[in-house]
Amino acid sequence: MDTDRELILRCLEQEVAAQNQFYRRYASKMFGICLRYAGNAMEAEDILQDGFIRIYRSLHHFRFEGSLEGWVRRIIVNTAINHQKKNMKLKYEVELTEINLHATLSEDAVSNLSKEELLRIIHSLPAGYRTVFNLYVIEGYNHKEIGALLGVSENTSKTQLMRARLSIQETLKKLEVKQ
Repeated sequence: MDTDRELILRCLEQEVAAQNQFYRRYASKMFGICLRYAGNAMEAEDILQDGFIRIYRSLHHFRFEGSLEGWVRRIIVNTAINHQKKNMKLKYEVELTEINLHATLSEDAVSNLSKEELLRIIHSLPAGYRTVFNLYVIEGYNHKEIGALLGVSENTSKTQLMRARLSIQETLKKLEVKQ
């Protein structure tokens, strides 16, 4: 198995076998990321393909100073965000100044969910909520960074996250009642 450096150098030389190896190494993990941002698997595949095209075109910029996987992940996330901006106009919400949320769900409601059920719940969110939820909760961006990425205010990012959480809580309550 090639080291990251060897694999990148071979990719930069346009070796198809190296590009295939690179794709196989990262595609499944990155597809999971794409699924969280996309509305369905077909859209996630489009994002993944666009992301890998960007990765191959940008490999010469990788400086071997950090994790290659982290670098690939950032490009995939940015590709997903750009896809959202281009294809699905985000619904921007007005700022909510005071919100009191009281979780009334049992801890079992979340722990009993399968990965597929949790992904389905995230997919059910409107595109704007889903994007902010993924960036904040899963990717670890702060609201200022999200606002800059999406071209919205920090408060809009906070509102989108709050509404995403409320929507998820409502879905979990419904699931808890059914069980």
